Amino acid sequence: MGWHLLDSGALYRLVALAGLKRGAKSDDIESHTQIAGSMDVRFDVAADGGELVTLAGEEVTCQIRSEEAGQGASRVAAWPPVRSALLDRQRAFAQAPGLVADGRDMGTVVFPEADLKIFLTASPHERALRRYKQLKDKGSDVSLPALSREITERDLRDSTRAVAPLRPAPDAEVIDSTSLTIEQVIDRVVALGRARALWA
Repeated sequence: MGWHLLDSGALYRLVALAGLKRGAKSDDIESHTQIAGSMDVRFDVAADGGELVTLAGEEVTCQIRSEEAGQGASRVAAWPPVRSALLDRQRAFAQAPGLVADGRDMGTVVFPEADLKIFLTASPHERALRRYKQLKDKGSDVSLPALSREITERDLRDSTRAVAPLRPAPDAEVIDSTSLTIEQVIDRVVALGRARALWA
């Protein structure tokens, strides 16, 4: 569609990763808030069409996809000062012709007036299986039961946090992708956009 992309989860993963690199304690809210407001981040497209993420000039695409970064992201995302520091930065991604914003509070907090909101979900087991395959393909030594447990725990933590809990917006279209292929999910999203005249 030629739209811009915001991977908001990557921003929180970057805050957690930058905290690790700077030696910030895992419970140091002030340091992580400063990082959120000042980190030098770039999102680009890699030669293979995938996402390319740099932090202070260092390519960190794989590093932010580690389970450690994911757990850190879930932790720092629960801190109101960090979320506040990233809010304007996220909204600045909204430029013509449009923006696809991916994240757990995009439709409820960051872009509540969005023309189309999709709550894309799958069972914890299916998400763990997908993540397991993804990490195995990258050569990581991972445990499927451990991944399943971590995803379930993260969902519980994110859905019960006081600030921007994980939940679909009242006007969101819920797509359960557990038994769907990537192509089937794309077809549904494209059809929903066409029905709202967002694209041809």
